[in-house]
Amino acid sequence: MSRKYFGTDGVRGKVGTFPITPDFAMKLGWAAGTVLASSGTKEILIGKDTRNSGYMFESAIEAGLSAAGVNVAFVGPMPTPAVAYLASTFRADAGVVISASHNPYYDNGIKFFNNSGTKLNDEQELEIEALLEQALNNDAMQCVSSKRLGKARRINDAAGRYIEFCKGIFAKDLTLEGLKIVVDSANGAAYHIAPNVYAELGADVISINDKPNGLNINEQCGATHLDSLQAAVLEHKADLGIALDGDADRLMLVDDSGAVIDGDQILYILAKAAKLQGKMQGGVVGTLMSNLGLELALKEMDIPFKRAKVGDRYVVEQLKNTGWKLGGEGSGHILHLDYATTGDGIVASLLVLTALIQQKQSLKDYVAGMQKLPQVLLNVRLSQNNANEILNTDSVKQAVVEAETLLADTGRVLLRKSGTEPLIRVMVESTDSVASQVQAEDIATAIKALL
Repeated sequence: MSRKYFGTDGVRGKVGTFPITPDFAMKLGWAAGTVLASSGTKEILIGKDTRNSGYMFESAIEAGLSAAGVNVAFVGPMPTPAVAYLASTFRADAGVVISASHNPYYDNGIKFFNNSGTKLNDEQELEIEALLEQALNNDAMQCVSSKRLGKARRINDAAGRYIEFCKGIFAKDLTLEGLKIVVDSANGAAYHIAPNVYAELGADVISINDKPNGLNINEQCGATHLDSLQAAVLEHKADLGIALDGDADRLMLVDDSGAVIDGDQILYILAKAAKLQGKMQGGVVGTLMSNLGLELALKEMDIPFKRAKVGDRYVVEQLKNTGWKLGGEGSGHILHLDYATTGDGIVASLLVLTALIQQKQSLKDYVAGMQKLPQVLLNVRLSQNNANEILNTDSVKQAVVEAETLLADTGRVLLRKSGTEPLIRVMVESTDSVASQVQAEDIATAIKALL
């Protein structure tokens, strides 16, 4: 059975447009609280990023949870992985993050974590959706008695606790002294956390995009817009740059020459480090979008590689199925289950820094062993949610066949609908960058002709 509201990363959309409305958020909070309370949940931690709308949804979800008899603990602006960690630290039974991750300020979303710091499973989400449908269609939301209403409290030292957790990832016999690092927090949830982590470990930190105003989250900054970070690295002659997205679950890097190091290359760095130390546990899980260059580089090191569907939840599922620990996406979601239960940009960056220091190499030199194949990714925005229909039309299928025929054994084509936005993503990868661009544009043109 498919889910109606939950996507690959919770419920997400434009603020004020169903389902991202105060009424929906309250009823979702009630449905989730009712379902989770039935299995013993007493308190849920709520964190958010820096969007203006976070205040509104925080209150709405609190009302719904309280009506279901569940207590609430607020931690304020906090990275998504921090909420997953803190839910366990403060002995809450679950966590909620109000964030649209890398999306613009006018979007928002709601995602849930269980008390082990992982996302709710499909069965739980379907149960919540069934109860939510009743509340939406029949106004069936019921409030517990006044005596049983949930209470709310605010946790004031959450940021400090998470900073200490992150620092604990870094070996005590190592230091970041002597390194100049530019940190781009995307005007998001890590603005008051990430710069402090690296500075307290000894780095000379230049912090940029760390003044959120509720509207500038991800605005031409962070992991999805690297121009300002590249410029700052060159201006300050830094050793490297670190970019997070709005909720800090993504990581992108910039080396001292200004070149971008993406999620696939970060996976290569971490796998290589584990191999050199004799700590490689199984293999690496990527996705259908992972660059073929990563697969080839891992093969040279005799490290197995598997592809999961796009979305960090599917990477986690594959890791659990295989018993492996390391996986992620080219977009910068990096998972290392020995250290965190979900994608954590700060943790991943510290693992990269550990590798560089131990091998006494620059970021540029360390990643040189992986050669990325030219990969073109085009996003075609839809006017309505009809991606499946478009992908199954004869004209689009024919465009794909023609591209695959022309590329033959030198490349591959992948079309998929976004799990977070009304988009169809067209990816073409081959040894010939010009051919990749031409074929991707031809397929995108075929899609646009149907809009």
